[in-house]
Amino acid sequence: MVAKELKQFTLEEVAEHNKPDDLWVVIDAKVYNLSRFKDLHPGGISVLTDGEIAGQDATEAFYGLHRHEVLERPQYQRLQIGTIQGEQPVIYSRIVGELSDVPYAEPTWLSQGYHSPYYTDNHRKFQQAIRRFADEFIYEDAQAREEDGKRPSQSVIDQMAAVNLHAMRMGPGKHLQGLSLMNGLVKPEEFNYFHELIITQEIARCGARGYGDGLMGGKVIGLPPVLNFGSEALKARVVPEVFAGKKFICLAISEAQAGSDVMGLQTTAVKSEDGKEWIVNGTKKWITNATFADYFTVGCKTEDGLTVILIERGPGVETRQIKTSYSTTAGTAYITFDNVRVPVENTLGEEGRGIFVILSNFNHERWVMCCSSARSQRSIVEECLKWATQRKAFGKPLISQAVIRSKLAAMIARTESVQSWLENITYQMCHMTYKQQSQKLAGQIAFLKSYSTRCAQETAKDAVQIFGGRGITRTGMGRFIEHYHRTVTFDALLGGAEDVLSDLGVRQAMRAMPKNARL
Repeated sequence: MVAKELKQFTLEEVAEHNKPDDLWVVIDAKVYNLSRFKDLHPGGISVLTDGEIAGQDATEAFYGLHRHEVLERPQYQRLQIGTIQGEQPVIYSRIVGELSDVPYAEPTWLSQGYHSPYYTDNHRKFQQAIRRFADEFIYEDAQAREEDGKRPSQSVIDQMAAVNLHAMRMGPGKHLQGLSLMNGLVKPEEFNYFHELIITQEIARCGARGYGDGLMGGKVIGLPPVLNFGSEALKARVVPEVFAGKKFICLAISEAQAGSDVMGLQTTAVKSEDGKEWIVNGTKKWITNATFADYFTVGCKTEDGLTVILIERGPGVETRQIKTSYSTTAGTAYITFDNVRVPVENTLGEEGRGIFVILSNFNHERWVMCCSSARSQRSIVEECLKWATQRKAFGKPLISQAVIRSKLAAMIARTESVQSWLENITYQMCHMTYKQQSQKLAGQIAFLKSYSTRCAQETAKDAVQIFGGRGITRTGMGRFIEHYHRTVTFDALLGGAEDVLSDLGVRQAMRAMPKNARL
């Protein structure tokens, strides 16, 4: 398709077209003919025929009411008839793979002129590749699925599988051996938790919380117990098809009767008479990805305590969608197990010692959530900085108000502190064994998650105040703010409630408290 040749006009020529039936405007050096569009304008005709809009440069007025992406929609692109002579557009949409120039929109290590002891040149190349991948293949699907509630497109999952992103989201380990990671960009033995942090944060930039969980978030928390505690035969059968995006898995721990109280689980598993099978009965609630999961990593009460069992979807397993504050694209569900028979070979870890399987899994799950929370807060800071500089109130840019600057200062400080603590813990993870992480970092990660989600909720509240009514409107200028404010509490609850985690952190600290410590 050949692009039409655009004419050039002077501002004086544009000014002559200021009548309802002959209506032109200028937006960022581009000339638009709105004569036929005026009756379709969602905001009414009078807005366009106003003396300060019709035939005038309406750039400031437009960006006070609309996001730039509106101009990129085909139906509005067709309205452009030319450009202003001697002028060039200065406002652009997100450029695939590019970093943002907005202050604090990127973590320090990605900001021009700054340095970091944590990231290597390979991390930087990896980040560039992941950002381009997310922008090209994930972003648009995230916006569409968050809105229509359908599960993430299989085409996106297949694209991720092609570069082994599903495997990389499990973190470093033996499961990466022999795989080509991002087309050979990083060697399996060199992949570390900072690479995984980059993946999580780049996906979080999409600003679609439900989609983020729907994009095989259940695998991130449901597959590690299989990798770490499953038999070799079980792993050989399950792991490859999950990494390939052909089968889906979820973690099923929470119940209506037991959330953070893991020891209070009521789902039971008893051995069959011949001892070859588990017979599972009970329910699970608020389980991410359960509506479309093929496998369920399930915490069960057994004769000797808690036992974790991998259950395949089949007779006796039913899932029912639960509608929550975020999109149904996450696949959140209520599960019932009715006399489900499971081979004992599907036991993960030792019988009766499932609490150790569950608790060891929590560290990684909570750390991933901290990665996502830190990046999401940063995206909100960017939205607010842009809005505060382009929005006018009382005849001045919003940023000229001291109260707005105060809110932005607090938001930036919280975001930077969360990222700094996160990177410190990530560095420790890179230099500790799995067992050492459980011993040393359980409290630290619990503290970080509690702190991060408290910061996130404060930032969400401040962002709504900055955006005003737009911050509670699901479309338009404040749509990302509204979405964030509506869904921010998920991170405060999933993986352990804030108060429970704060208490865990203190109890972990007390274990290391010297008995002879005195004032």
